[in-house]
Amino acid sequence: MTRWAVSEELSGLVDVELAADRLFEQVGIAFPPGTTMVEEVEDPSTVLVEGVPPRGFALVGWVDGNVHLDQLAVHPDHMRQGIGGRLMTGVLDHARAAGAPAVTLTTFRDVPWNAPWYAGHGFAVLESEGWGPELRALVAHERELGIEVAPRVVMARRTGG
Repeated sequence: MTRWAVSEELSGLVDVELAADRLFEQVGIAFPPGTTMVEEVEDPSTVLVEGVPPRGFALVGWVDGNVHLDQLAVHPDHMRQGIGGRLMTGVLDHARAAGAPAVTLTTFRDVPWNAPWYAGHGFAVLESEGWGPELRALVAHERELGIEVAPRVVMARRTGG
């Protein structure tokens, strides 16, 4: 069941994120050193989780008036069980309930479980002409952090809300 995280679960999500990040080594992507995204979370109401204990999570925020998916991670031991899809449904439901016109995200273009997976869930590449100022700043910040170690794209999906 997808639900909002509680504070006590946040530290356990670091292992989920690190394990999921290790999958990128299979496609030649190594992330720069530093803290994980979930380690920087202060408010558990920005993190949807699936499972007890959580086997996956989706970290969300707001960018240019849209819900922005900052991170979606599923522990590799629990992949291919629908967890990512349920988390995505939870993100879209949250966006609709909050009145956001769309969900945006940044992701690796050529990694099968990134852009192609999101495309399968109704997301489309959003060209730079469609980016608002906060999304432009976020993309620039990712580049400064060294996250753009392989081609990345911005994607969006209308919520219908």
